[in-house]
Amino acid sequence: MNDKIANLTRGLLIFILTATFYFPHFVLAQLQQKTPSVLAIKCGQLIDGESDAPIQNAVILISGERIQQVGKSVAIPEGARVIDLSDHTVLPGLIDTHTHICLTPENSAGNPVLYKSIPYRTIEGLRGAQLNLEAGFTSLRDVDSEGANFADVAIRDAINAGLTWGPRLQVSTMAISITGGHMNLTGLAPHIEVPQTAAIADSPQEKIKEVRRQIKYGADWIKIYATGTIRHIDRKTLEPLNQISLDEMKLVVEECSRWRVPVAAHAYGGDGATNAILGGVRSIEHGFFLTETQLKMMKERGTFWVPTLSVYIPDDEARRNGAFRQKIIQSHKQAFQKAMKLGVKIAFGTDVGAFAHGTAAREFERMVEYGMSPMHAIKSATSVAAELMHWQEEVGSIKPHKYADIIAVKNDPMADINALKNVDFVMKGGVIVRGDCSGGK
Repeated sequence: MNDKIANLTRGLLIFILTATFYFPHFVLAQLQQKTPSVLAIKCGQLIDGESDAPIQNAVILISGERIQQVGKSVAIPEGARVIDLSDHTVLPGLIDTHTHICLTPENSAGNPVLYKSIPYRTIEGLRGAQLNLEAGFTSLRDVDSEGANFADVAIRDAINAGLTWGPRLQVSTMAISITGGHMNLTGLAPHIEVPQTAAIADSPQEKIKEVRRQIKYGADWIKIYATGTIRHIDRKTLEPLNQISLDEMKLVVEECSRWRVPVAAHAYGGDGATNAILGGVRSIEHGFFLTETQLKMMKERGTFWVPTLSVYIPDDEARRNGAFRQKIIQSHKQAFQKAMKLGVKIAFGTDVGAFAHGTAAREFERMVEYGMSPMHAIKSATSVAAELMHWQEEVGSIKPHKYADIIAVKNDPMADINALKNVDFVMKGGVIVRGDCSGGK
């Protein structure tokens, strides 16, 4: 009897894995084969990701993976397949520039490197990426595999090779930190050696060697912890732990530039953030203690800011209302509002993985609540995010020659930004991932 149960369990597992990896890909392959040479999308309202105002009753013509024409006066060719979204708002596929696909919320209860294998976390990471795609995020920048080594590279490459389905990915493999710093496990006896959730590199030479190793094995970005984490913040001065000197940061950025790989810096504020900005990183992540002086430096240098507002606001009321946590929340809000006034490039990012995959659109509500217009919030997750990732020629707006990465929502996000939490239609590269809405011819 036990053998029968075991065989049934194995059979069920094989079915689940097959369904996860092959069935959706089979469906997408069939859609690609059946899609005519020209596909037309009728839009009730079009937000193209670049314009300041929506366009009413536009038509998008798609040939293969890419957009051919878009506009109000575009004629639909005879024989084209028509997708009727005339009662929807159509937008470019969204971009989340701060994700952790190999992280899941329950990891807060215990470190995943201690109780999950990397193959298992790779499967988790693929499913996390897919859930975000289904929610309308057609591109992701994944900034740290959280101890899963090069699982993010494997997921990216498998998607690109057509072995499975998922969003477009840029990945940063293992973030770089220091002994005793952020992502270096604490609470264990000194004689116990375990894998870490970041690559630990203390000297300048170790940092350069680690940069080269990660680029060798497929990193699109290098992520560095310029400051420590919450536990490292001085409760009186609010100064975060500075984990890297200006000279070291310049050295890392210079080495990455040689390989044409950009650098993202986790930096709450303080000297660590200043060193990251002056050192030439492309983006500052989180930054809730950024000062007006630092924000002006970012504006002058073209440094992007990915604020990840919502993840630092606990759901638990007691934690959220604690004095120290309120200082973080209020400082984050003030920095965000100053950055908008100064014209800092703010790119949409969420830290999804710390909370459930597929729910990243919640960040829009916080951005609008803090004073950003719905249109600018949408641009932060489309054209601005694409620019941060150097993908502005490929994605981030609905324009001719770009990939047909397109989503649609029933309600108007200009009236209620929360409409983006309920995506009805998702297309990546001309292939429908979610919804159909076919009609007409």
